[in-house]
Amino acid sequence: MAITTATVARSVSRHPLGPAGAAALLVQRNYLAYRRVWYIFASGFLEPVFYLLSIGIGVGTLVSGFEVGGQEIPYAEFVAPGMLAASAMNGSVLDSTFNFFFKLKFNKLFDQMLATPLTTLDIARGELSWSLMRGGTYSAGFLLVMLAMGLVSSWWALLVVPAALLIGAAFGAVCMALTTWMRSWQDFELVTLATLPMFLFSATFFPVTAYPGALRWVVEATPLYRGVVLCRELTTGTVSWDSAVSVVYLVAMVVVGLLLVRRRLDRLLLT
Repeated sequence: MAITTATVARSVSRHPLGPAGAAALLVQRNYLAYRRVWYIFASGFLEPVFYLLSIGIGVGTLVSGFEVGGQEIPYAEFVAPGMLAASAMNGSVLDSTFNFFFKLKFNKLFDQMLATPLTTLDIARGELSWSLMRGGTYSAGFLLVMLAMGLVSSWWALLVVPAALLIGAAFGAVCMALTTWMRSWQDFELVTLATLPMFLFSATFFPVTAYPGALRWVVEATPLYRGVVLCRELTTGTVSWDSAVSVVYLVAMVVVGLLLVRRRLDRLLLT
């Protein structure tokens, strides 16, 4: 780990940095650190595929399907984009919470980086860029599985990978900011407490219309629901204003999250 950090420091000292250059250096550092243990990333891709096969295909034989945008689609086609959105969330949350906390609190990696011309905003952007590369790989692979299974019915699906990256960026930025307040590993139980209900109840497995009025409003206000709506409308070709609302919602999360994590890192590392 020290070698790769030194590599980043030497690169920073040789080259003038812009935002993209600083992010690229941190992505390079993470690549060097993880390249020998690449297999640990397989679980992030396989988990949604197994869910799709067991629930989307297995339960799908018992469910006739649901209506989306005025057209009825098979249950597997309904569930698949929800799994894709959830995969983007889970991949981003893992990097922006557990891994980010370890670098911040235990091996003091960010303190070493700040000894170079890197800023706290550079660190935030670099860590987020790495998590997006990881999440984007998962999303692209899962989309290929959907295509192979005939679960994509529109050319709008070409935008699903950028949509998944936006979902990952939104969760990653906010989770990095929240992680700066965590005191110990026990606090990560709160992460599961937040993400598991979203995974189960954000219209991932059944339509949001199944909820009564007030509870439905709560579900529609959750970030994963916005991501599920966006991915589902793209893969089924039923794009509506709900997708535009979802994009604005998720972009706002990215902006607020990055500003907050920069402020928190300034306070923790520079004062």
